[in-house]
Amino acid sequence: MYTPPSATQIPQGHPWGTPPIVPPPPKKNRAGLVLGIIGGGILVVSVSALMGFVLIERVLDGGFPQDRSTLTLPRTLLDGRFELAQDESGTLGRTLEKDWARSWDAKAAHGVVGVYDPAGGDHGTLVVTGMYGRFKHTAQVRARVLANRGEADHVTVLVPPRDVTPSGSAVTVDCEVLRRTWSDGKHLTYPVCAWADGNTWARVAQMTLNASQNADLKVAAGTTLRIRSAMVKAAG
Repeated sequence: MYTPPSATQIPQGHPWGTPPIVPPPPKKNRAGLVLGIIGGGILVVSVSALMGFVLIERVLDGGFPQDRSTLTLPRTLLDGRFELAQDESGTLGRTLEKDWARSWDAKAAHGVVGVYDPAGGDHGTLVVTGMYGRFKHTAQVRARVLANRGEADHVTVLVPPRDVTPSGSAVTVDCEVLRRTWSDGKHLTYPVCAWADGNTWARVAQMTLNASQNADLKVAAGTTLRIRSAMVKAAG
């Protein structure tokens, strides 16, 4: 079990600023992929070559799962311990959609970003950043949305991402431990977990003092699965 350093006093309200946005996936590059498949040599444009391009296109675009689930933002999470304070799906969610629109391993992806405040005596914020649609290569998706590559200027990775899936779970959960530091030297250490399946993925940042003081990644993974159960709904 990882025991984090004690967090110093943190700013009040929503000290985290904009909820974290995950880095965009590699963009589609059909020309490069086609050349990579064919290799060097002279390309002769003919009917057969054009048919070959069509077949390559179908292979590259195939293999996506059926659309069975969506991702929602419930009013409360974790038995009412957290209440939805901000729905950023219309802004940050749209940014996610634009970034992922040209990904080879995502189709019809819709962004969902929610900021939740503790309803009890805890302090801080729980931020869920995710998408629903059709995804393949889910292990790569989990790796992509962790490690906090987009916020390296003020966030340090203390424990790198690793598989901490609870026993008996059919859904893999990867978690890491991050530390966010402010200009005045105040900081917060907190766990971040991610799941990814054929229809949904989400990054759960538990940026609260309670999570900071008890950053057990197995506990964080279990919490993430409870959040997933509340957020994932059947399509249609």
